[in-house]
Amino acid sequence: MRMRPTLSWTPAADLPPGTTDLEPVADALGSGGVVVLSGAGLSTESGIPDYRGDGGSLSRHTPMTYQDFTAGAQARRRYWARSHLGWRTFGRARPNAGHRAVAAFGRHGLLSGVITQNVDGLHQTAGSEGVVELHGSLARVVCLSCGALTPRRELARRLEEANIGFEPVAAGINPDGDADLTDEQVKDFRLVPCTDCGGILKPDVVFFGEAVPPQRVEHCRTLVREASSLLVLGSSLTVMSGLRFVRQAALAETPVLIVNRDPTRGDQHALTRVALPLGTALTSLADRLNIPVDGQATA
Repeated sequence: MRMRPTLSWTPAADLPPGTTDLEPVADALGSGGVVVLSGAGLSTESGIPDYRGDGGSLSRHTPMTYQDFTAGAQARRRYWARSHLGWRTFGRARPNAGHRAVAAFGRHGLLSGVITQNVDGLHQTAGSEGVVELHGSLARVVCLSCGALTPRRELARRLEEANIGFEPVAAGINPDGDADLTDEQVKDFRLVPCTDCGGILKPDVVFFGEAVPPQRVEHCRTLVREASSLLVLGSSLTVMSGLRFVRQAALAETPVLIVNRDPTRGDQHALTRVALPLGTALTSLADRLNIPVDGQATA
């Protein structure tokens, strides 16, 4: 009887350093059946900041938690004022070379799935199909009372009408689309309710402190279970929502490969970690595999 492998903890100081050798990743992609797990690092070259790493937004910004959002109107006013302003910049972001390379790998049959921790929709805009949005999407809004889903652009229009003249200057934009504004800048911002039932509106994303829907997690587990290898792109794997799939692959002895400039929480389970910028690394991989990468994103 085959014994199931167990995971062990390795101190960060004892982990091998990152490499610039892309050969193991090219071999995995060339064999097909790869599931991609992407994080915020993949979108930094599109102008969307990362949470962690050098200059990461967590050093100056505490993301909204589900508990705070549902606790009171003041927290929701602060969130929607900041998010409404941030959406103007966030919504203009375009896919970068990394997103386009992932889409090209998919078109050439090398991927069996794409799981993203990002909420920006850039994988889909670049042409990737069947993307699992682990943490949801900022392009949708959900009512917490009746569950109605509406496009974010529709809410943006309603908020514009309710807050004519709202033009504060933000100190920065964060990976969740939240702009850095002061309490004084948001104190007079007016909220709008669900048009169906008058309930509270929330972006259709998983806030910190909120659980990923179980059906979505199980779908991702199935993808990882059936994968030939798991390729992590631009994720620190700090939060369990992504790390669990790396641990699942490691327990099943499915090769894990990571492309991330900084060390990650999953390095001990990986065959290799390539410490290169995502756009450079993925474009180089496409070249090695003779796969053309579209220069233009889809509308």
